[in-house]
Amino acid sequence: MIAPEYLSEGSKIAIVATARKISENDISDAVHYLRNMGFIPVYDERLFETCHQFAGNDVHRSAVLQEYLDDDEIDAVLCARGGYGTVRIIDNLNFSAFTNKPKWIIGYSDVTVLHAKIQNIGYQSIHAAMPVNFKENTPLSWQSMMQILTGDNLCYEVGNNELNKKGYVEGELIGGNLSVLYSLLGSDIFPDTEGKILFIEDLDEYLYHIDRMMMALHRAGKFKGLAGLVIGGLTRMHDNDIPFGMTAEEIVAEKMKDIDIPVCFGMPFGHLDDNRALVLGAKYSLSVDDEHSLLCRIC
Repeated sequence: MIAPEYLSEGSKIAIVATARKISENDISDAVHYLRNMGFIPVYDERLFETCHQFAGNDVHRSAVLQEYLDDDEIDAVLCARGGYGTVRIIDNLNFSAFTNKPKWIIGYSDVTVLHAKIQNIGYQSIHAAMPVNFKENTPLSWQSMMQILTGDNLCYEVGNNELNKKGYVEGELIGGNLSVLYSLLGSDIFPDTEGKILFIEDLDEYLYHIDRMMMALHRAGKFKGLAGLVIGGLTRMHDNDIPFGMTAEEIVAEKMKDIDIPVCFGMPFGHLDDNRALVLGAKYSLSVDDEHSLLCRIC
């Protein structure tokens, strides 16, 4: 897939809200950080529009994002926060100008919808921390984003997990938030999983929901032909009064037990304070052995 141009000092990063509403106070620390890094944050009062839980109605959010997608002066688009709402505007957007001058789309969680669309039209994007979480994020979260935006190829290493499955594979990295991917099943932008390394993460779900979503992907054939699986944070999960009987990680592992691919748990991506950056649509190598797992961007 095609990578947009990397950023340098003076590059312009537009900040948008495609889903839940945001306040100026929510983004102030991240804006200050971007300026200190030599970038120019671009936004105006339209970012703080509200319509119930949303950052303005669907027409408003679509129009602001469309303006930045079309603007040749903008080098990257950073989503301010997730929540819910990006899927409500995705079909209103026109990416013809974007393909003439592609730019990095950055975010995670609900932004998985945008990532899926961007990969569907053949471009890479960045799964990374967002301004709303800046105070909680580790320095390495934002440092990894900056490194990727300026052209570095990063590797991530974690220790062994008893649920891992050993192996080595290379392939394009796809995915994002499990709940959002589940919501895209059957649509024209659900990622093609054939020969790919799938990455998943999630937050605040009931354990049986995790099972239901993994069953749905399995029954839809999305694990058939998959090259590898990377699991990030499965954070703050819930159970019923009668326990489900497995952790979220064990549920995922169960669905992979008869699929002969490397599987890695515990990577630092997703709804975690230490939310490192990944390039979705880029080629990665995944190595899992008895001692550690290594995920490295190749190109």
